[in-house]
Amino acid sequence: MLRHYLQLSLKVLLRRPFFTFVSIFGISFTLLVLVVMTALYDHTFGPGKPETHQARMLGFRSAFFEGPDNRSTNNGAGFRLLDGYARNLPGVERLTIFLPINTQTLYINGERVQRDMKLTDAEFWQVLDFDFIEGAPYTAADVADGRQVAVINRSTRTRLFGDGSALGQTIPVGDWRLRVVGVVEDVSMFRIQPYSDIWAPYTVQTSQVWRTELLGGFQALALAENEAALPGIREEFDRRLTQVDFGDRSDDFNRVVAPFETEFESFARGGPFSERGNPESQAWTLIVFFAVVAGLFVTLPTVNLINLNVSRILERSSEIGVRKAFGAPARTLVGQFIVENVLLTLVGGLVGFIGSAVVLRAINQSGVFQYSQLALNLRVFAYGLALALAFGLISGVYPAWRMARLHPVDALRGGVSR
Repeated sequence: MLRHYLQLSLKVLLRRPFFTFVSIFGISFTLLVLVVMTALYDHTFGPGKPETHQARMLGFRSAFFEGPDNRSTNNGAGFRLLDGYARNLPGVERLTIFLPINTQTLYINGERVQRDMKLTDAEFWQVLDFDFIEGAPYTAADVADGRQVAVINRSTRTRLFGDGSALGQTIPVGDWRLRVVGVVEDVSMFRIQPYSDIWAPYTVQTSQVWRTELLGGFQALALAENEAALPGIREEFDRRLTQVDFGDRSDDFNRVVAPFETEFESFARGGPFSERGNPESQAWTLIVFFAVVAGLFVTLPTVNLINLNVSRILERSSEIGVRKAFGAPARTLVGQFIVENVLLTLVGGLVGFIGSAVVLRAINQSGVFQYSQLALNLRVFAYGLALALAFGLISGVYPAWRMARLHPVDALRGGVSR
């Protein structure tokens, strides 16, 4: 029966090639956009190196400080806030405190080179799982002594030193002369926490005033002992923040919200619909926004496909009337129409996947997103296949059900009820 349905479906789809082309184009273009966006989302928030243990990681990006007269400011936390209140949280296996990237200008043999730089502690290399192709990370002793050492990525090594080894080479960055102790594989710019071109100890800074500042630009990552410990880590850090000693800033601030969150939650907190002063997760705001946008984007081609299917089925009303007159049950007709539409959407899905692969390859080769390698992995493929099947069912069931319910005489008259 299924084989018969498939053979009949191919003949029907080839009967009106223009309608078939329009349907396939609508499906494939919609899936192409959705799959590319899903690949981008997966590349940013999905598991992958160097965030190998992402399922048990919580990050801290920014703090919301509020004053007694409801004055407020969004800022990064100072080292004193994180060092004083994020250390030794129950359930935390390791904690790293670091400064986000800032762009530095290097002059190598008279040539001006710009590179992103991140200042970290030694724990940074224990929390994150980088692939070292040369050397090793700097140590706790290097950080404690403020040694001018650095780890660089593969692209920076190639840019500065060609194909030779970079170990022991010196990089002039401002007033620093950083000695390279390690080289790692490039990290995508979408991996915000680990990404950089150059990493160095934060103690290389000449001034040490940052150690006593409550407000500043520091961020943190906590690696939990297991996933079950994550809620307790959040709650304990939030509790500690209610006891912050604001010191000489007590006239300006009396409350701080600085939650440990997943990467997605941190991203959502910076969104236009989030409440930055609310310690509860703001992920739902971004989820609702994405769901509404995706729903609107999918609805239009689905409605258009339904209309095309209704038109195509109405053209076959005489065939349907004859089959019903000879006793064809409604479920048989519905099954045939659904098979036709699922076949159509799967062909459109295949074209969409091929187009997605071409687009993703073009994006990777363009270098628009630094060090990013977007890919059609199994998760992305599954999402796209589910969307294609949803297209087939949604756009095929209604017109098939409508025509299968017609009286044979009405069907023979073109689908017009008496």
